Amino acid sequence: MSFAKNKYQVIKGAVSKEIADFGYRYLQISAEADWWMLNNGVTHDKNVLIGNFQDPQVPNSYAKYADRFMETLLISTIDVMKKKTGLDLIPTYSYTRLYRKGNILRRHKDRPSCEISTTLNLGGDPWPIYIDPTGENNVIDEYKSIVKPGAHIGVEVNLKPGDMLIYSGCELEHWRKPFEGNLCGQVFLHYNHANGRFAKTNLYDKRPLLGIPKTR
Repeated sequence: MSFAKNKYQVIKGAVSKEIADFGYRYLQISAEADWWMLNNGVTHDKNVLIGNFQDPQVPNSYAKYADRFMETLLISTIDVMKKKTGLDLIPTYSYTRLYRKGNILRRHKDRPSCEISTTLNLGGDPWPIYIDPTGENNVIDEYKSIVKPGAHIGVEVNLKPGDMLIYSGCELEHWRKPFEGNLCGQVFLHYNHANGRFAKTNLYDKRPLLGIPKTR
């Protein structure tokens, strides 16, 4: 499979099984700790340094922008991505979720900071992601899950821990059907083309450095 031809590509073993497993355990501990702190008055839901349980795109999941371990993955996977795809990239941000039974990732395209997106499987129960290779705009209302009749059913992609799907996030619609497992840990790693139109404005998603929340 060629990224240049299809605008998406699977990289098997993008990170080792050991690193993926570490990330999955780390994500579970983070979710439990942040939930406990929120419910015991140690912190509050406006604290941008912890994860949240109010992600509007996937309600009832645990989500975190720019976790420092995940930002490290954002940087450490660039070399393998360049080698496998021939792309020259700059990092923008990471966004991780611990999905729970019944969660849905609605069909959508991404914002400009996600010009080249990846989803990296960290562990948990299997949950395929679907991608529409046509590049068409079929979503009428993402948050109400309203899609045009006759929309492409999508290509099903199954990833094992450590595997990564790279895709052109602003061009190809992608989604997940209702999750039937118990837990699934995934991290989205986002990039821009190094010589693209967003390269000068979107480095680190307009942050001065990695590992910090959005400042504007």
